[in-house]
Amino acid sequence: MHALCAARLHFAPFCGISSHRDPRRRRARHSGVTLTSHAERIMIAQIVTHTPTYVWALLAFLLYRGALASRDREIAMRALFIIPAVMIGLSLSSMSGHGALGGGVWAVWGLGVLAGAVLTWRLAGGVPVVVDRAAGIVLHRGSWVPLMLMIAIFCTKYAVAVATAMHPELQQNLLFASAVTLLFGLFNGVFVGRLARYTAAWLAQPAPAIA
Repeated sequence: MHALCAARLHFAPFCGISSHRDPRRRRARHSGVTLTSHAERIMIAQIVTHTPTYVWALLAFLLYRGALASRDREIAMRALFIIPAVMIGLSLSSMSGHGALGGGVWAVWGLGVLAGAVLTWRLAGGVPVVVDRAAGIVLHRGSWVPLMLMIAIFCTKYAVAVATAMHPELQQNLLFASAVTLLFGLFNGVFVGRLARYTAAWLAQPAPAIA
């Protein structure tokens, strides 16, 4: 089932979730009886229990990194790119040009990224960014925002995977696809906006002289 899931489900990290409908749903449809909420709860429970262990390990890693981001600390400039890159990768793995939006999925996602980045830049514009280019470090201002965003992206991906596994027709629903794609873009845009502020401050400082 895992191999089939990897091929069928666009949320690749959560391969315990199958996009096949439950046989009970097919029998219920043929008999004119809709699937009960109790049966759907059973399906959701089965999906959760069949989620691979490494998915929960990923969540633990994100919680750890989010907790670190809540504290003021000095950090290497290059290390600031790790979490934004991971979050963008997770979001992009959920998108495809073969869905309801077609190739427009990238434009919708890009619009969300732009909106999130601009909003973050403007809201944090009054907070100074301290960098030490000679030492290769920046002073990372503690915030719970990265943790909340990481959890939001993880939960959104999981919810979308569950929803499309139970209701495959959602993959061709234009409104659903647009909302999810725009949401991923906004989340990623906040990371991009924060990173852009550090990068701008870094580039504004003169490069250290080479001995």
